Amino acid sequence: MSTISIIGSGGMAAAIGGLAAEAGHTVEVTGRDAAKARALAEQIGAGATTGTFGAALAGDIVILAVPYSAVLDVVKQYGEELAGKLLVDITNPVNADFTGFVTPDNSFGAQEIAKAAPANAVIVKAFNTQFAHVLAAGPVAGHPLDIFLAGDDAPAKARVSAFIESLGLRPMDVGPLPMARTLEHVCLLSLGLLTHSIKHTNFAIGVSLPG
Repeated sequence: MSTISIIGSGGMAAAIGGLAAEAGHTVEVTGRDAAKARALAEQIGAGATTGTFGAALAGDIVILAVPYSAVLDVVKQYGEELAGKLLVDITNPVNADFTGFVTPDNSFGAQEIAKAAPANAVIVKAFNTQFAHVLAAGPVAGHPLDIFLAGDDAPAKARVSAFIESLGLRPMDVGPLPMARTLEHVCLLSLGLLTHSIKHTNFAIGVSLPG
C-alpha cells in the first residue's frame, strides 16, 4: 500500500481519504486551515496524520482536493516541494452559474495546474466526475463507480489506476492529458443534469458494458 497526501479538507478530501484508509493506505492530510486538516485526519482515523501546509509531503501521490479557485495558488505555494510528485487533479474550473469555465479558451484546468507545478511533477486528472457523497458511499447495486482518468505519463496513470482499484472503484483511462478538458465538461454535464433534469445529486456518471 502507498502513502497518499491529500491537500484539502472538504468533501472530496474526506471521501477519497476515507476510502484510502479503509483500503489500507497511509493517509496524510494538509491544508491552509490546520484545524480542519486535523479534524479530517481524526475523522478518517486508521493512523491518518497531518502535515504542515506548504512543507514537504509524505506521499508520492498527492491529491489536489481544493477548489479550482484556490488550486493554482496552492500549487505555487508548495513550489519545489511538489517536484517529482504525482499530482492527481480532481478540480473542475466551472463558473458560478454552471454555464462554462473560468480557464482561458485555449486551455483547461489540468493544463493550468501543469503550468504552475514544477516541470518534473506529473499530472493525472481523476475523480472529478463524481459527487463526494456518492464516491464515499461506494458501489451501487454491487457495481463499482467509474473513475475516469487522463494523463500523458503511462506509468503514472498505471499507479493512479491501481490506487483507484484498491478503493473498490473502476478506473477508466480516457487518454492523454488534453482529454482532461473533456472530463471537465463531464462535470458540467452533471451540473446541467442536476439543475435541469435530475434535481438532486444522488447519481453517478459511468459506463455500462452490455453483455
